[in-house]
This record gives sequence, C-alpha cells and structure tokens, in this order.
Amino acid sequence: MNTENASDKMEEEIKFYSETGKYGEFSNFAFFPIRLKNRTWNTTEHFYQAQKFENEAYQEKIRKAESPMKGAELGRSRKERILKNWDDKKDNVMFEALRAKFTQHPELGQMLRDTGNAKIIEHTENDAYWGDGGDGKGKNKLGKILMKVREELREKPNL
Repeated sequence: MNTENASDKMEEEIKFYSETGKYGEFSNFAFFPIRLKNRTWNTTEHFYQAQKFENEAYQEKIRKAESPMKGAELGRSRKERILKNWDDKKDNVMFEALRAKFTQHPELGQMLRDTGNAKIIEHTENDAYWGDGGDGKGKNKLGKILMKVREELREKPNL
C-alpha cells in the first residue's frame, strides 16, 4: 500500500486562539475594523457583543470600548437587557461580522482561502461553544463559521 497518498489526503487542522499567535488574524480580538450598520467597529468582537442589546446607547458604549476585551466584558454584563431571541440570532450575527471582516480586508480573505480544506479550530479551554473546549469536544462554532465564510469566498470571489 502506498502510504504517501493516504497521508496527502489527510485533512489538515488549523488551530488558533490568541490574536498574537499563529493565525491570530482569525481571532475576533484581532484589530481589523469592520463597517456594518452604518458604523465602524474596531473588531468583530466589538460588533458581536453590541448586537446582544436593544439599548442603542449601550451598543455605542461597547462600540467605543478601548479594547476587544473591554467590549467582551461589557457584552457579558447582565445589567442591560439582552435580546429575547439572542441565542437564536448569535450564530448569524457572528457570520455577518466574519463575512464583513474577510471581505473588507482582502488580505484576510486571501489568507482564509489559502487555508485550503483545512479544518479551522478555535482551540481554547475557555469556550466550548465558539471553541473546541480545549479537549476537542466543544462545538467550535467560530471555526465552522470561518469555514463557511471561506467557502462563500471561493464561490463568490467578488464579495
């Protein structure tokens, strides 16, 4: 049996987490401003966290947060009321943010396309929904959405 061909066909995995690490550009904390809803957001994290809330003043507070971490902290606050159907919307909001990021920054779109057919994984113990939970058992929703954006960029390169 020729093992070279078998190994060539194995699917590569790309794991990322920190915006300062390898493939850190894929992180929602990476500083790549996006333009959505007639405003500029410093990171996809800022946009995502703000969309949880009905209160426009609070959304604006998150948008102006000095860092994505501060935006995330504000987004985790339960002092402001979260949209009733947020759990039903959050994946689509993340897709909207990532599509904007990878289409508004062509170099990022190319970087994403260049990942080929690799499985993209947000590797972190801190999150079993958006990431892999650190043990591979998480849902890896962020990685899956990045792969969906990658597929869309391949199908519609002029996005």
